[in-house]
Amino acid sequence: MKSKFFYIYCSIIFFTIQLSSCSSFIAIERNDFSCSDTAFVKYIKAEDIPYTQGNKVTMLDGAQEKFDSLFNDIRKAEHHIHLEYFNFRNDSINELLLTLLAQKAKEGVEVRALFDAFGNLSNNQPLKNIEDIRATGIQIEKFDPFCFPWINHAFSRDHRKIVIIDGKVAYTGGINVADYYLEGLEGIGEWRDIHSKIEGAAVNVLQQIFLDMWNKETKQDIGGEAYLPEQPKKGNAEVAVVDRCPHKTPKRMRQAYANAIHSAKDSIILVNPYFMPMPIIKKALEKAIDDSVKVTIILSEKGDIPMIPDGVWRVGYQLMKRGAEVYMFTNGFNHAKAMCIDGKYCTVGSANMNSRSLRYDYETNIFVFGEEDAEELYNLLKKDVGKSYPLTKDIYKQRGWWRRFCGWLISLITPLC
Repeated sequence: MKSKFFYIYCSIIFFTIQLSSCSSFIAIERNDFSCSDTAFVKYIKAEDIPYTQGNKVTMLDGAQEKFDSLFNDIRKAEHHIHLEYFNFRNDSINELLLTLLAQKAKEGVEVRALFDAFGNLSNNQPLKNIEDIRATGIQIEKFDPFCFPWINHAFSRDHRKIVIIDGKVAYTGGINVADYYLEGLEGIGEWRDIHSKIEGAAVNVLQQIFLDMWNKETKQDIGGEAYLPEQPKKGNAEVAVVDRCPHKTPKRMRQAYANAIHSAKDSIILVNPYFMPMPIIKKALEKAIDDSVKVTIILSEKGDIPMIPDGVWRVGYQLMKRGAEVYMFTNGFNHAKAMCIDGKYCTVGSANMNSRSLRYDYETNIFVFGEEDAEELYNLLKKDVGKSYPLTKDIYKQRGWWRRFCGWLISLITPLC
């Protein structure tokens, strides 16, 4: 796909000019007597990470569920619709979304859409008709337009996927606006992902994240009670919103992932694309395995960026040899970023477990506390295990020396820490 080689080029630049020491901050020890969720909540509060109660969270199983739910809520909008995406691909689902947003704008609803300029360039059908979109009443802005060859613009991209409607309901997860989330890609197959819908106090946290970015980019001052209303109790879920803002909270997401893994007493099940985790994450997983925690990892046979799958296979094989159960997803490419800990709490969001996400980009994940919500996500992940096969030494060796060499090579040029 267009610009995927450029993405690798940027990673090589990062490796060459911006190596830094790896954070090793770990607040949670597995040998304490706290339950995993109690220990992680204590960590969340100590770090002043926004933590709310009285939420209702719905896990959305794939793009069809996400867009059906999202479009239904957009139709009900009365005051505002805010969208922040890595990209809006110029295809049929985007056309349907823009048509609906234009209709809401005509009805007097404020519509603001923000997309990452690099993310737009990185897909093979980028948005080009920005002024035509604005003419429909939609306020749409690019985040940090990319100016080649000034490589500083390749850093700190907005990789979030957030929608807020009337300050009452929010969406976040791994799904951008693109047909291939619904239809798959030729040569890859299904493009699998997971999203979430949130109602309750956590909506205000996600709204503030959007407003901060919007106001920064447009120099406007949007805010106030109409956008951040008092939130009634909607359910029993407790939600922490972990947001990575490169110049404010640069280590927050990787430390949250690592501490969640360290909190586990019994089991971890996770899925994550482009899985070449930073050392702090990989070491946390290795320690969990060594401490007899059952670690289940879902990876993908295929991918959309050249050579990256070879690196993913290599990391998966290393963790499998150590004792993890590693499954290779065969139905296409699993783009979800989700994890369950001990069946007690879970996370879903935009953050990959690689250096790109955890050292450079703007990312947002929700951590949801409650066994009912954790079970809902756990069941989605177990369904993906059912579409996968276990990685073994024989299967890895069958890839041949060249693919294994490519895996070793890509692991070298991936930015450290």
